Amino acid sequence: MSSMKVSLSDEQRRALDQQPEGIEVEDAQTQKVYFLTDAAWRHRAMAALKRQEDLAAIQAGIDDMEAGRVTPLEEADQQIRKELGLSTCPKSIPCIG
Repeated sequence: MSSMKVSLSDEQRRALDQQPEGIEVEDAQTQKVYFLTDAAWRHRAMAALKRQEDLAAIQAGIDDMEAGRVTPLEEADQQIRKELGLSTCPKSIPCIG
């Protein structure tokens, strides 16, 4: 992602000094509202969101497993080989099952 850098106004700098976690900035021309924050805050927030999403995905997998919504290894192996156009039992790799 390429980013353009613009300079903070004095007003924005003072507001960020008072609220280092970030401020809302409104474009007077379009009335769009943006959130201005320090890059370190953004990176921490994005990392926390990623961890939360990862944990939710792991929990969904555990829930599926506990509910019996699983695919046997042999069936998954055959399906992957078919999707990738691999032979069903290559000589160099022993077949599962």
